[in-house]
This record gives sequence, structure tokens and C-alpha cells, in this order.
Amino acid sequence: MEISVVIPAFNEAKVIKNTVEEVRVFLKNNFNNFEIIVVDDKSTDSTLEMLNNIEGIKVLRNLRNHGKGYTVAKGIKEAKGELLLFMDADNSTKISELKNFIPAMKNFDLLIASRGLEDSNLKIRQDGVKAFLGRIGNLVSRLLIDKDIKDTQCGFKLCSSKVKWLYEKLTIDGFAFDFELIFLAKKYKLRIKEMPVTWVNNFDSTVRWYDYPRTIINLLGIHINNLLGKYN
Repeated sequence: MEISVVIPAFNEAKVIKNTVEEVRVFLKNNFNNFEIIVVDDKSTDSTLEMLNNIEGIKVLRNLRNHGKGYTVAKGIKEAKGELLLFMDADNSTKISELKNFIPAMKNFDLLIASRGLEDSNLKIRQDGVKAFLGRIGNLVSRLLIDKDIKDTQCGFKLCSSKVKWLYEKLTIDGFAFDFELIFLAKKYKLRIKEMPVTWVNNFDSTVRWYDYPRTIINLLGIHINNLLGKYN
């Protein structure tokens, strides 16, 4: 298996079918072997029903709503590919960005999509409140995680199956799991690179304003976990 694409989904009935189809077409045209794994985080709309009617994908379902971190990790643990990508169900960063990522994997262990680089292209930006809270969260994350990484939270990350074990160490179930993933990658001296992407904001996103303060608490929790030896 060359590549596994993991898509976490919660109440994505409006977009999930189109996203999966776009991913399937791209992978079919660019890879000999691939799998698409969609993990439903106990959606309350028709997401699961739609997924069950799409052929050629693997569908997993959480028995209760856990959060994005748990859902991504669950999919990655099931993945069989040599390359492991997770991406958002709303298709904010399109699968076609993978063309720029694959060559870079020869020299790195983890590639993270970034909206904060000079070459990044934000076609539709977030509203003012989310953008402001995002900047605060990003500032704190750069202080506590890595001062050189400009965007930890873009939901498009590629890694080699050799570092799949990182996902076994995650303790954060929610949106802040990206912080923990990058923190662990740095702790274990893995090779990380930010990659510029084209990104389109989805105004129907399930991320709410109150998720941002929670991520600040999670950031502090990561350092506490590290001091307590939970990542050893």
C-alpha cells in the first residue's frame, strides 16, 4: 500500500461525498495502491449513511463523539500505507496539494501544511473573531511548542509509516492534538517541515470560538505531561 488518506468527519453530510470523490480521483491518477479511511465521530446528521453508500472506502465509526484528535489517531492506527495523510472533510486544503508534499518526504518524517508561510494562499479567510483568536493561539503555540512553526493547526499533515507510533502517544482527543503531535515530533528529534498550501475557509466548520481557549489549556497540559514523564 503506497498511501493511506484518513478523513475525520463530524456532521459533514453537505461536503463529505464530494471530498471523498475528489480524493479518490486524485489518488487513482497518481498512485498504484491507496486506501481512503473515513472515521465518523458519531455524527448526528446523515454523514454515516452517506459514507456507507460510497464504495471503495473504509468507514470507521466512534461509538460516541470523542473529538478530532481521537478520530484522526483511530484512522491512522488502522492505516496500512507507507505514507499516511490526514486531511479535513471540508476540503479546505485539497488533496492536489499532495503533489508538492511527496517529493519532500524523501528528506523529512512529518510534513505539515501551513497557512502562515509567504507562499501560502488563503483564498477565503476566516471571520474576524476566529482569525483574532487563531492569532493568539498561534502566538502561544510558538512560545510553547516551536517558535519557528508558523501554523500548527492546518488539517493536512503527511508522515511516513515509520513514525506511526507518534499517534499512539497522543493524549488529546480534541482540536489541540496537532500541538501534541508536533511537540512529540520535536521531542523525538524527527525531521519536520512546513509546506505552503492553498487554503479555503469553510464557514460551516464545526470549530467554535470556545475551542480556542481550550487549546491554550491543552498547550499547558502538554508541558505538564512532559514534566510528568507521560511521553517517555
